[in-house]
Order: sequence, then structure tokens, then C-alpha cells
Amino acid sequence: MNAEPHPAEVEVVPGVASAEQGLVILDGPDGVAVTMTPDAATGTGHSLITAADEARGQLNEAPES
Repeated sequence: MNAEPHPAEVEVVPGVASAEQGLVILDGPDGVAVTMTPDAATGTGHSLITAADEARGQLNEAPES
């Protein structure tokens, strides 16, 4: 993804996950909902944490002149 997101498109409120009948449901903003198997949810969680750490590092990098 090389396109810069428009600030209005950046979500600042975290989604909420819940477990129902052996599945994981992630509820997000604007009615977005994703239902996943436990394995898919675990993989997604790890991927999100890795990406968040990388993005945080990018924010801390000094801008090039």
C-alpha cells in the first residue's frame, strides 16, 4: 500500500472481539464485522500486532531532508 490514507479514513477506535459458538467475531466501526475461526483470529491478532509495532517505528523515524 503506497497510497496515503485520507485522515477521515483512519480509524482511532479499536475493534472489539468476542467468542460465540466456537468462532471469533470482530466488531469494528460503521457496522463492520468479521467472523473467523480461532486459528484465523490468532493469525490476524499476531499480524496486527506486528504491523502496529512496525507502524509505530515508522512514526518515530526522523524525516529525511
